[in-house]
Amino acid sequence: MGDAGRQAHWENVYTTKSENEVSWFQQRPAPSLDLIVQTGVAHRSAIIDIGGGASRLVDGLVEQGFEDVTVLDLSAAALAAAKRRLESHLGASAERVSWIVADATSWEPVKPYDIWHDRAAFHFLTDAGDRVAYIARLKRGLRIGGHAIIATFAPDGPEKCSGLPVARYDSESLGRTLGAAFKLVHTQRHEHTTPWQSRQAFQFSVFRHEG
Repeated sequence: MGDAGRQAHWENVYTTKSENEVSWFQQRPAPSLDLIVQTGVAHRSAIIDIGGGASRLVDGLVEQGFEDVTVLDLSAAALAAAKRRLESHLGASAERVSWIVADATSWEPVKPYDIWHDRAAFHFLTDAGDRVAYIARLKRGLRIGGHAIIATFAPDGPEKCSGLPVARYDSESLGRTLGAAFKLVHTQRHEHTTPWQSRQAFQFSVFRHEG
């Protein structure tokens, strides 16, 4: 699926469903928040959430005092919903967040980030060319010594999500895909419970950008 097709798909999802009507909804994205804190990143450091959509990760980061947070997603509707929610709950604190409508396979980072977070965006890239393009942006967008936190469906996780096929990974296969520039420093499994109480196996992997 090309950029235009992906964007149309996700705009349709976020204009026809509320945030808690999608399988990936989390009231509090504890695994992501905990892993970000565990890297030791400072509150002034730059964090980007790739494919963040309407996720509540941004709320948690702002509430914890992080000052330089960016959310990137294909869907303008998703980002608009997240921004409205954040402004409603946190008022002026929401102003510290940057919102980027873009495809992570074609977007060009304009500054280096200390944390690159991706929960369930990379695994939708089933085309090898799209994966290569994403990893090129990851190398340019994540500073040397920074951490990439990437969550995908585990090998025993679902084969599809939102009607689209996914590529499933364990930490070793994801590391091979990302290449030698990224060193695995932590891995953990997470059993996600969807809003309708089904279970999905995720693999969270943390990599340090070695250059």
